[in-house]
Amino acid sequence: MALDANALREHLNGVPDTDEVLTRLLGASTAHIERLLGYKLTDIEKLPDGPPADLEQAVLMLAADWYENREASLVGVSAQPIPFGVHAIVNEHREWSF
Repeated sequence: MALDANALREHLNGVPDTDEVLTRLLGASTAHIERLLGYKLTDIEKLPDGPPADLEQAVLMLAADWYENREASLVGVSAQPIPFGVHAIVNEHREWSF
């Protein structure tokens, strides 16, 4: 996966934050998406050509959301999920088991 602090910085329109902060957010969002998927983004059996662009976009979207909303709650803000967001992307690739 070619995502690094610079890729996230570009996704966030050039924020001045440190690589340490952005790298931590990328690691956390990657780990979260891997738990939702049921496999690692580096799993060459599931993803022989590497992670597809939409899963990389989901990692960036989640990291960006966590960057913009670093607190546990928002006051005086009305928010709703974006259609075709992170969960919609992940569900298309998820390892389902019953």
